[in-house]
Amino acid sequence: MLLMREAFSEPTTRPLAEPVRVEAGQAGSIRVLRGQLLRITALGDGAVASLFGFSVADPAVWLSVHHTRVFSNSYLLGSGMRLVNNRRRPMMVLGKDSVKRHDLLLPGSTRGWLAERGYEGEGCMEAVAAELTRLNLSVPKLPDPINLFMHVGLTREGDLVPDTNLTKAGDSITCRVVMDTHFIVSACCTGIEGNDKPAPLGLSVAENLTNFTAE
Repeated sequence: MLLMREAFSEPTTRPLAEPVRVEAGQAGSIRVLRGQLLRITALGDGAVASLFGFSVADPAVWLSVHHTRVFSNSYLLGSGMRLVNNRRRPMMVLGKDSVKRHDLLLPGSTRGWLAERGYEGEGCMEAVAAELTRLNLSVPKLPDPINLFMHVGLTREGDLVPDTNLTKAGDSITCRVVMDTHFIVSACCTGIEGNDKPAPLGLSVAENLTNFTAE
């Protein structure tokens, strides 16, 4: 009987994704299982991380900035806030955050839009599409990202006002993931004044906060 119980018992450890470094101007990805922690770390001053997420079980379910705003009745990210998918179900919960300045309003940059504004290089959307192709993931559409570390203000009149990005190397945000998810993070130029100097990013996964290692 003991041998039978051992044979059918669930494994005590789960696969943990290896840390990923996303170079400035590129996109990278990491797979995070339900209950695990995802940490995104700025590896250079002024970093912006444009975050996308697609359900492992169904890539037609994605992290939705639009539904997150409506679900939380806010355009600001705060500790304990649930980030939801296009079915209005939570995908992750915001935990530790050393920056506390993020954008839930602006779309991802494109190569054409950047060129019009005098920037060189690939846009966020093209880099993310290329990463999806590398992963052999087919999705119905590319949603707008959650722009972590991006400093943009909103006036009382409704104007968007870019602020100088004060994110420093070593700053990070940590979320508890509640749905098995492929996360894609772009470190490409945003084309937004004050937030337009791409810097590398670190992606890491752990079961507990104490399990994180330095990037």
